[in-house]
Amino acid sequence: MQFFIFARLIFIILAIVGLSLVFPILTALSCGELSVIPSFAVPLGVSVLIGVIFYFAGKKTKINFSIRNVFAFVALAWISISVFGSVPLLLSGVIPNFYDALFESVSGFSTTGATILSDVESIPRSINFWRCQMHWLGGMGIIALTVALLPLLGVGSFQLIKAESTGPEKGQITPKMANTAKTLWLLYVGFTVAHAIALKICGMDVIDSICHAFSTLGTGGFSSKNASIGAYNSLAIEIVCTVFMFLAGVNFSLYFYVITGKFDEVKKNSELKAYISLFLICIGMITLVLVPHYGSFAKALRYSSFQVASVMTTTGYATDDFTTWPNAAQFFIFLLFFTGGCSGSTSGGFKIIRWVVLKKQAKNEMLRMLHPHGVFTISLNDKPGRKDLVFNVAAFTFVYFMLVMISTMISTFCGLDIFTSFTASLSMTGSIGPAFGKLNPSQNFGIIPPFLKYWYCFVMIAGRLELYNLIIFLFPDYWKK
Repeated sequence: MQFFIFARLIFIILAIVGLSLVFPILTALSCGELSVIPSFAVPLGVSVLIGVIFYFAGKKTKINFSIRNVFAFVALAWISISVFGSVPLLLSGVIPNFYDALFESVSGFSTTGATILSDVESIPRSINFWRCQMHWLGGMGIIALTVALLPLLGVGSFQLIKAESTGPEKGQITPKMANTAKTLWLLYVGFTVAHAIALKICGMDVIDSICHAFSTLGTGGFSSKNASIGAYNSLAIEIVCTVFMFLAGVNFSLYFYVITGKFDEVKKNSELKAYISLFLICIGMITLVLVPHYGSFAKALRYSSFQVASVMTTTGYATDDFTTWPNAAQFFIFLLFFTGGCSGSTSGGFKIIRWVVLKKQAKNEMLRMLHPHGVFTISLNDKPGRKDLVFNVAAFTFVYFMLVMISTMISTFCGLDIFTSFTASLSMTGSIGPAFGKLNPSQNFGIIPPFLKYWYCFVMIAGRLELYNLIIFLFPDYWKK
């Protein structure tokens, strides 16, 4: 019975993802790419047919997920979605082998943005549309979308969305989780539409503007241009993308508070303050270093602000190869590989709130050394922090950087140099996209061997699901009754 419930829900999710293939089909029709349409139509038809059958077949089945079931379901759902996403890439012939197609699909849905393609401008525009659309679907969360669309599935919605969403603290901004998911997705759609319109006004055509709006709001980084945003050489486009990358890295719950007039919730948010501060400090420092490199303050500010927004929010766009910058500027970009956006945003990485908690706890430990009998607690959003949150962040930090170290070791065994291996591992775990060394922004991941691509697929999904949802299966206690 449990197997049937899992299969039913996963096929329903795949049907929802399959329905979204209508948009690449429309793109193919508008661009005259008729030969590509079956690559989308076949998985669309099959997924929707099976999804409808399973939806009605188990409509009266009572669903009661335990915590273990939640972990298993979310992990299996994301693996299934990633495999499904590779089907159009394979059927179209754009990517002829499975491991490359899977890597591209996982990179898309996990919003990593690392690609194996060396010439994206030569492939059908509808395929590029699908690549960017995967970012958009994965950014806010496909399970969250399913809960928003089908709140009557009978699943513990909060537990499912909690397992999929980012950050150490997950909460509800409306009384019902389905309404919360719907609200967040409506905000997400609104930002996407606004960004697409702004890009169109700045000179992009309709398809490219939608593609880049998908990638930006999903903080993914796939582009329909080989040179990414740099191909347009447009200050207006770069400013618009910088603004929306920054906005996508903010906790979407804060936008709900703004709309509902709860401005105090925004003003006192500790993570937002740290996010803005780090953003401005890095832009300022890199700009000063780049002034001699570019010959003008304006140009240095232009490139530094865009690249800081891109790396800090783990989007991965490029307007220039930052590995050619002076060492001091590269240092600050490298520093941002250890961070991410805000909890509850679409960005990946090591969320800012975790560094805030660790910094406050470190200060408390030093105060405790000076005053052994004192009582010290961390304060978040002008409220006393919970001790269990500190434990949560400490445990996550260990697991996060252990995964980075293991990935670095495996990468070196696969032939990459140590610096490329380390930064690529940070990039894969944090959903950043480009790395340093041989995998810098001007290169692609097609050069790495198949085994490493499979390993990076695991790391990208683990990073997107905040690690525990995949790594927990390695613990013997999970399998004990």
